[in-house]
Amino acid sequence: MGALTLPRRVSVLGSTGSVGVSTLDLLDKAGAEVEVTALTAGRNVERLAEQALRWRPKLAVIEDETKLAELRQRLDGSGIAAAAGHNAVVEAASADAQWVMSSIVGFAGLAPTLAAAQAGAVIGLANKESLVCAGPSLLRAAKLAGGVVIPVDSEHSAIFQVLDPMNAQRVDRLILTSSGGPFRTWSAEQMAHATPEQAVAHPNFSMGAKISVDSATMMNKGLEIIEAAYLFGMTNERVEVLIHHQQIIHSLVEYSDGSTLAQLGPPDMRTPIACAFAWPDRLPWPAPRLDLAAIGQLTFEEPDLRRFPALKIAKEALAAGGAAPAVMNAANEVAVAAFLDRKIGFLDIAATVAETLERVETQGLVAGAAVGDTLENARHTDTLARRVAGEVVGGLGR
Repeated sequence: MGALTLPRRVSVLGSTGSVGVSTLDLLDKAGAEVEVTALTAGRNVERLAEQALRWRPKLAVIEDETKLAELRQRLDGSGIAAAAGHNAVVEAASADAQWVMSSIVGFAGLAPTLAAAQAGAVIGLANKESLVCAGPSLLRAAKLAGGVVIPVDSEHSAIFQVLDPMNAQRVDRLILTSSGGPFRTWSAEQMAHATPEQAVAHPNFSMGAKISVDSATMMNKGLEIIEAAYLFGMTNERVEVLIHHQQIIHSLVEYSDGSTLAQLGPPDMRTPIACAFAWPDRLPWPAPRLDLAAIGQLTFEEPDLRRFPALKIAKEALAAGGAAPAVMNAANEVAVAAFLDRKIGFLDIAATVAETLERVETQGLVAGAAVGDTLENARHTDTLARRVAGEVVGGLGR
């Protein structure tokens, strides 16, 4: 089903975040024929209400239950149903939508994404944590229900577009590109004194605070390594990272005959969103166009694992398998929150994740754990890892 041939019923989970806003902006600029069935947000009730009045969904959901009364007041007389709470978000995800944008940040996006998969929807996946924490079960649920998961991260979208399914067994490497984040040229000593304000200043994209910090530590790329391995059936050693700060080449696929294919484009999230929305078609819209002559030069460098240990941590978690990726994700969410609250330093983020993985492993959880089998297992792992990470943060606190 292509966006150009049929109207499409759409739900946007996390509609007030950067990816959600970009999704609605794309649909607006493309003049796409859509019926928005549901919009959900975490706390930004004002923006959610504005979006709902513009797109007229059947349902608008705010996860923060204390804001339900305000949402209802803002939507009074519109005929749009309002609801609140995590369960309402999950219900919205499984509503009558053909295409669901999953852009809720963090582990909180897993249950709604799984619900959308079980409903057989085409999922535009921007919530990489869903795959990191429960990739095999999420992909299996989508396949059984007749749905499909299409990546929205620009790197995975690039691979999705250039990886030939007929020759998947002939792929030698997937190469994910990275801007290097705001601290690409900083020394470890400089990073030790980095502030939250400096960490969220991404050089190419406007993103939320958590994702911006992940970019600064390069944990975002670590999560993407795991995401790529699950999405495209690759082993740990066949997924690599290359620093390319212009972010014109979004990823590369190297085949066994020596051919390397890449997808290029200006750094604009609306382009991979358009790809996910229109697949297997292409969506005409006034996209920014690539002018290679104006750019003039593209540069590349290897990542420095000493300054950015999150990449090594992620690779080791993927190799360990079981619950290790989910533990890593939970510990990272706790550590990033502590850094943003100025409770720990920037370099303490990766240290917290590494220490949490080590402590949890000694408790026997990581080895052989079937974290992806059920949502309950994933929640149990997440809860345990957050508790341990909290203890680690407490020991590091300033």
